[in-house]
Amino acid sequence: MILLQVNQITKSFGAEVILSNIKLEIQTRDRIALVGRNGAGKSTLLKIISGQMSYDSGEITKPKEVLMGYLAQNTGLESDRTIWDEMLLVFQTLLQQETKLRELEQKMADPTVYENAEVYQRILKEYDELQVLFKDSGGYQYEADIRSVLHGLNFQDFDYRTKISTLSGGQKTRLALGKLLLSKPDILILDEPTNHLDIDTLSWLEQYLQGYDGAVLIVSHDRYFLDKVVNQVYEISRNASKKYIGNYSKFLQYKAENYEKDLKQFERQQQEVAKLQDFIQRNIARASTTKMAQSRRKKLEKMDLMDRPQGDEKSANFSFSIDRQSGNDVLKVDNLSIGYDDGLISKGLSFNVQKTDSIALVGPNGVGKSTLLKTLIGRLTPLHGNFSFGSNVSIGYYDQEQAELSSNKTVLNELWDEYPMKNEKEIRTILGNFLFSGEDVLKPVTALSGGEKARLALSKLMMQKANLLILDEPTNHLDLDSKEVLENALIDYPGTIIFVSHDRYFINRITTKVLELSTNGITEFLGDYDYYIQKKQEMLELAELEDNKVDNIVEQSNKSSFKIDKEAKKLERQRKRRVEELEGQMEEIEGEIEELEAKLVDPDVFQDHEQLQEITSKLETAKEKLEELMEEWAELEELLQT
Repeated sequence: MILLQVNQITKSFGAEVILSNIKLEIQTRDRIALVGRNGAGKSTLLKIISGQMSYDSGEITKPKEVLMGYLAQNTGLESDRTIWDEMLLVFQTLLQQETKLRELEQKMADPTVYENAEVYQRILKEYDELQVLFKDSGGYQYEADIRSVLHGLNFQDFDYRTKISTLSGGQKTRLALGKLLLSKPDILILDEPTNHLDIDTLSWLEQYLQGYDGAVLIVSHDRYFLDKVVNQVYEISRNASKKYIGNYSKFLQYKAENYEKDLKQFERQQQEVAKLQDFIQRNIARASTTKMAQSRRKKLEKMDLMDRPQGDEKSANFSFSIDRQSGNDVLKVDNLSIGYDDGLISKGLSFNVQKTDSIALVGPNGVGKSTLLKTLIGRLTPLHGNFSFGSNVSIGYYDQEQAELSSNKTVLNELWDEYPMKNEKEIRTILGNFLFSGEDVLKPVTALSGGEKARLALSKLMMQKANLLILDEPTNHLDLDSKEVLENALIDYPGTIIFVSHDRYFINRITTKVLELSTNGITEFLGDYDYYIQKKQEMLELAELEDNKVDNIVEQSNKSSFKIDKEAKKLERQRKRRVEELEGQMEEIEGEIEELEAKLVDPDVFQDHEQLQEITSKLETAKEKLEELMEEWAELEELLQT
């Protein structure tokens, strides 16, 4: 069923055209992503579709019975009600039905009504009909639905009698999202719903939207999220829209393929046009060939000439360099406790950072990730413990709130005042690399959008040439293209990185080590985000396995201590057998690695590029497998020794 159609919508602000001839269609259970550069008009289109903004021309058609729910960026609930009472507002109809049911129950319990058969039957019929309606409308599960959504949005530890007015901005935004999800509109319109969500909450929201009965229209810069949720992508570029089937990764693939195909068609047509024009020019004046030349001229006039395919719009272009190398030991943190004057947030934090590490700090909201970064740069004082930086370490810090960019200076002076020895042309060139060109550099910083402030903050960070970058949510406010540019710049960066991010794709691309922060310490995982998730899952499964085995042993202990001992010894034998298997496999792979490394120095192989590439690939695979086996072996050895 078609829920909504957008046809030929146009929108301008003054003389500036924002949207032109936009087409979009939403059907039942569609999962649609709206993508495009910052400033392309995505949020504007969502506001137009949801009725929050007018449009200049075009048409939007929607059946009257179709309900829409819209959540704008960073929209927080402003209410003096408690969390629970605010969520109950969604279910006013059910609450009224429930009140009516209680009234009917009281009437039926009245002896005077019970003795009057006709009145009693009439009330009983009304009660039965209302009870069926109440049940079918979710009357017996709405409280469970509220608890489920609040738990998913990380309010499980809250007292639901807490007043919303006392909560933080991020918490209010999550509650606004929760209230909208509970209302279950036919079309759910979400503008950057992943802001203020930690990784666990993001995963919950992905699963919730995958099973949502209505249609979903989303603007988001989170690629993992889009890949998991959407099945269609509409790109807004150069004021127009284009539809692609599939998730975000498929969209990128199809877009690249379509561009290559269109470019080849354009080039073939240009070659054909050139040949026709050449023939006409050489033969139009010759009596013997003038008819053929005229025929080709008519063919040329009838041709539907293609415009040259337009590639991606201009992207930011920057890289990070360093003035000097740091020592190998960049940072040592020992039993650190962090927090504020009014309370401890996290304690027992110990870890080391080596040169060229790229470390992601992960953990739930409120566990102290940003607090740790602010402590490391000296903005907060440690509550306990200590940390020290190595030799020649210079720090560049990126603040997720861009708190330092609140001046009334122009964009040009914001950067130039910090580097007055450079001339204006150099400063303008640097800003141009961050997409500030022409009159843009004369804008006051306070007038910039979130994305523009983020790019300006990155330009200042680049100019520092620090060898340790400490980044707090560097991808916030950046569009998908700018994120990719930042990722590539950080991958090529020769220094050390410590960062906090909720963007799982970003973490996966640049991370060499993951530190999971909790209130009582840090757990280290060597590898990228996918490896971290894999190891977390393995740890959970291993813990469940151990719990089950312990439960079984305890259960059997009530019957026979002999059986407990037997079960424990059986488990120990299984572990020993697995250790022996692993040692055999490791020995075999180590032999394979030796053979492959020997082949690499063989002159015949070295001169054969294809063979060299194949052997190198096999060698990398073998080393990765050996590392996995060694980790499993070490875990089992530790269990056997306890």
